[in-house]
Amino acid sequence: MEKELVLELPNDLRQIEHAVEYVMQRCAECEAHARRLRFNFRVSLIEALSNAMLYGNARDPQKRVWVEVIVGECEITARITDEGSGFDPRGIPDPTSADNIDKVCGRGLFLMRELMDEVHFNERGNQITL
Repeated sequence: MEKELVLELPNDLRQIEHAVEYVMQRCAECEAHARRLRFNFRVSLIEALSNAMLYGNARDPQKRVWVEVIVGECEITARITDEGSGFDPRGIPDPTSADNIDKVCGRGLFLMRELMDEVHFNERGNQITL
């Protein structure tokens, strides 16, 4: 049975922990993927929300972030949308290359791509789907 969660968050980093805990509790039935869920999904969701608030919404407290999670029998899909103008994810440098190893840019995106089965962006670049 599929379950859908929709959250609208203020652009406040303090809300991330509460939102992630709420989502994780609602995904508790996914016992078959419990280990990957506890670490991979949690870390990726935290990174996506942080990026949306810090970079997408540029820390603007007047803006919002939306989280949509669909919990299926064999998969979980999360879509995070901010109110920013978006970006081109192809323009983010590889943080593992020698030239970028000391830079902080791109580490969250790299983590999400490594930890999730799939990572997609909408055309505008203000929405990520994990």
